[in-house]
Amino acid sequence: MPDIGGLALWLDLIGIFAFAVSGSLLAARKGFDIIGSLVLANLAGLGGGVVRDLVIGQGVPTSFTSIVYLAPPLLAAAAVYLVSSRLNRINRWILHFDAAGLALFCITGTEKALAAGLPPVSAALLGVATACGGGLLRDVAANEVPRLFDHRDIYALPAFLGAGLTALAGTLGVLTPGTGVGIGVVVYALRALAMRYRWRAPLAARGWARPGRSRDG
Repeated sequence: MPDIGGLALWLDLIGIFAFAVSGSLLAARKGFDIIGSLVLANLAGLGGGVVRDLVIGQGVPTSFTSIVYLAPPLLAAAAVYLVSSRLNRINRWILHFDAAGLALFCITGTEKALAAGLPPVSAALLGVATACGGGLLRDVAANEVPRLFDHRDIYALPAFLGAGLTALAGTLGVLTPGTGVGIGVVVYALRALAMRYRWRAPLAARGWARPGRSRDG
């Protein structure tokens, strides 16, 4: 994706902020203190990018070499501290900020992998890892069932779709800021619709009852 006026950097920072807010909101819901909020914000916002940078072998991850990447988690923790008491449904806000981060990171992660010379399929897989990695670390640290594995939530599928479309667009030479925004909207919309209509992914074994339900029903 062309870096027009630092667009790639801004998309990265917005994605970090969105994921970081989801981490701080989860800390608020769990009753953690401000340090716990900062930890979850950093894990959620920076975790996926660290995984991406280590895999493509660019050396020290970008979030450790540029101080600007530390600002979004700090801002997210401060914002949640100031306004979370006014949010009636924290869970819903967590889901929507998480969906926004997922939509942005599956694109930027794939684009950076393509720029590093990875083939399209590998770049798409790394884009998914970038999108899902921070949320996975956040949930594990907070002792939550990761949304990546939760049968009640379609999580990885939108990331696969977004990363696949980004890899395809990059291969065809049509990955522009406009197409990137369009892909992000599609990913976010799919996550939002899945939450709204409670779409489910198939269980690991066909015919088995979902947790909390009898096998008869």
